[in-house]
Amino acid sequence: SIRDISRASGVSLSGLYYYFESKQKLLYLIQINTFTSILKRLERRLVAAVAPEERLRALVSNHIDYFLRHPAEMKVLAHEDEALEDPYRREVAEIKRRYYELARGIFEALRKTGHMRRVNPRVAVLSLFGMMNWIYKWHNPKVDPQADRLAETMSAIFLDGVTNGLMTPRPRPVTLDRHAVQEATRAVG
Repeated sequence: SIRDISRASGVSLSGLYYYFESKQKLLYLIQINTFTSILKRLERRLVAAVAPEERLRALVSNHIDYFLRHPAEMKVLAHEDEALEDPYRREVAEIKRRYYELARGIFEALRKTGHMRRVNPRVAVLSLFGMMNWIYKWHNPKVDPQADRLAETMSAIFLDGVTNGLMTPRPRPVTLDRHAVQEATRAVG
């Protein structure tokens, strides 16, 4: 709430309303500045990253590093996502869409290399964001890795999974090609 912001910032409620005409404007500024910053940082990092795996690691590193440095902003983004009204909502949605599309493009490129399992890129992107966006809830700098090691770990989990490859593979369901079944049935008689 605006009162929470007042307490956390040490600025009186009337002082906040002096600088910001409404809670909507304040939420808008927090969200637009956060998404603009994280997107610009990522675009700069991606210039040096060529391979899709490098680009994915840059995405994770950028996201984790930013939000470990700015946990209050992450909390606002997570809890006030639906609070914005138009026209603010549309503008924030557009920059969020650009960030998502950039991430999805990384997954599409990774899939084209043949190094990615046959998973839906949309689900993969949203799963990655889901994993990264909750660090503000559980990350404890006294016991958990700092941004660089945490980003490495999350990238490894996402790129390699958590198993060492020695697990018994799950049997894949058999899928029948309808045309092949019809041909075989005709051939048998």
